[in-house]
Amino acid sequence: MESNLGHVASTLDQSIWAIYQDSSGDYWFGSNGSGLFRYNGERFTQYTNVDGLVDNQIRGIQEDHNGNLFIETPKGVSRFDGDTFTTLKLDRSARDDWKMGPNDLWFSCNGRAQDVFRYNGERLYELKLPEQPLLDSLNINPIGLSYSPYSVFSIQQDSKGNILFGTVLAGAFRFDGESFLWIGATELSRLPDGREPGVRTMLRDKNGYYWLGQSANKFSLSDSTFKMIESLDFSSHFPEVDNLFFNSGISDENGDLWLVAFTEGVWKYDGTNWESVPIQTTVEELQIISIYQDNDGALWLGTINDGVYHFTVGSFKKVSFK
Repeated sequence: MESNLGHVASTLDQSIWAIYQDSSGDYWFGSNGSGLFRYNGERFTQYTNVDGLVDNQIRGIQEDHNGNLFIETPKGVSRFDGDTFTTLKLDRSARDDWKMGPNDLWFSCNGRAQDVFRYNGERLYELKLPEQPLLDSLNINPIGLSYSPYSVFSIQQDSKGNILFGTVLAGAFRFDGESFLWIGATELSRLPDGREPGVRTMLRDKNGYYWLGQSANKFSLSDSTFKMIESLDFSSHFPEVDNLFFNSGISDENGDLWLVAFTEGVWKYDGTNWESVPIQTTVEELQIISIYQDNDGALWLGTINDGVYHFTVGSFKKVSFK
């Protein structure tokens, strides 16, 4: 995927929120203000709003079945066809029911209100999650809030093909293409101390259980109901850390879960045990914002304050691109 756009960059930005490897093998890194970086194995090319990118703050990168890249930002979604950036326009003229096609792409655009978007290859639809009895179930009164409790912080697809949506206060939702399961657990909403970290990780482990939310909350999900199995207190197992809040996670090729906890490192769950994954860093407080698995199964970390890290020989190490 070559283009005359952009300019050669001597180095990668230090604040990287999104990582993606495309079908041709190039790596793309989304920064928090300096635009998009592509690495072809030899050099970096940097793209910004000067090149047609809708915004320089990148929150997600996806690719469709035709090889087009889709760059998610707080101000919208840009499509890159290899030559030009095009900003996707919302289709507000046609009402679209919730659907799920094999080639659909889903976006949340950084937790804005009314912010579930589905792109079917032709149109970008703005969708609303179904309203729930938040006051009765979660003691959340939507009236008077300056934001929508349904604002989406994360969208992930499980191994069964279901789409999961994590919100700021309304718990989580599972959509199977026809109907919703609302996972309205208090552990997935406002915490007893008043904090509202939002549901940012939603992963299915090799035993069929789902780990949802900002903490290690284990659920079983059926077609129509959910059951809370446990909420793991990490401080009782690992006295050196406070209770963890996860902001990104993946399931690897073996079904093991890898989750990042911002300043509290990376944690791995093999279906039985949790362990802290070593990170070799010289930064006093490394701030990890995302974890990504590339086409070969290799794991990467995006950080706010120290570029990107790569997992090799048992630990994560900062990548020094030559």
